[in-house]
Amino acid sequence: MRRWASLVLLALAVFFTALSPLMRWYAFPRLAKIPPSQYQDTVLEAKPATLIDYGTMKAKQVPKVTIVQTLKGDVAASDRIEQTAGRDVVVWDALSYVAGPDGKMVSEIPERYIFDAHSQEPVHATGEMVDGDPVRREGIEYKWPFLTEKRDYTYFDAQTRTSAPIHYKGTRTFRGLEVYYFEQTIPWTKVPLPKKMPVKGITPESVEKMGTTRWYTTKRMFWVEPVTGAPVNGQEIHKEELRGGDLLPGGGKVTAFAGHVKMRDDYADSIVAMVTSQRTLVLLLTSYLPWGFLVLGAALLALSLHLEARSRRPAASARRPSSAPSPASDEGVVSGGP
Repeated sequence: MRRWASLVLLALAVFFTALSPLMRWYAFPRLAKIPPSQYQDTVLEAKPATLIDYGTMKAKQVPKVTIVQTLKGDVAASDRIEQTAGRDVVVWDALSYVAGPDGKMVSEIPERYIFDAHSQEPVHATGEMVDGDPVRREGIEYKWPFLTEKRDYTYFDAQTRTSAPIHYKGTRTFRGLEVYYFEQTIPWTKVPLPKKMPVKGITPESVEKMGTTRWYTTKRMFWVEPVTGAPVNGQEIHKEELRGGDLLPGGGKVTAFAGHVKMRDDYADSIVAMVTSQRTLVLLLTSYLPWGFLVLGAALLALSLHLEARSRRPAASARRPSSAPSPASDEGVVSGGP
């Protein structure tokens, strides 16, 4: 009976030991992915900020500029692209909406971002665009890969429509989470005017005909939770200028927008809570289950060997009962005579 039990335990030990690396290196890359239907909105603020007054074409300081970033998954587009791409694909329709202190639109830039659901690498397909302009992204945008590494990545900048390195700057703590801090600086670059302008009658084409151009620079900062690859905080020191042309008095330059853009506290709190729960699921596949199966396999192997050793131990010899002393025979008795 012990022999059969040890064989069963040995088989289970082999099974769980083999399951440990399979869970980490086979199941995790296939199970961990971004859902195609995800929806997320984030509010960022610059307080105070500098904005252009299109009536006077001069910059003025305002108490606050609000930026609302929305990401919405297009499931139908994902399914359509997956048929030709041969892999799991996510399509995000993103919108960056900038509002002044009065709530009126300053600018809005839509994007369509198509990427691999598992690795977050860009997938090039029809519809990939920024503000209606077709683009071909290289590198990541919005999200880092699962199990983010301590290294530089290539990050896509929607304003310039180009990619550049974003540099790993060290490990920090943000609201109780250990995060990786990244920085990217975009130098002054000529960029397109938004297709939708805040003043009626002013269009990108009319501004360009006057010889006026738009320039932009930013220092981009992200605090990224490394297990999920999700940014839990983002900031930008952002500046835009209009330069030259007949639109500006004297053909000089004027600040169109400038400010230190920060994520609003309540949104940072909700993102940290969401990422914390997702982090547990990723760790389950990458750490908890693989190590648990390995330890369980080792314990079952030790128990199997113990039972096998006991089954092979020779049985103890049965003890013989000790013999009682024989009573004296009649011949040995000497009768005393009278």
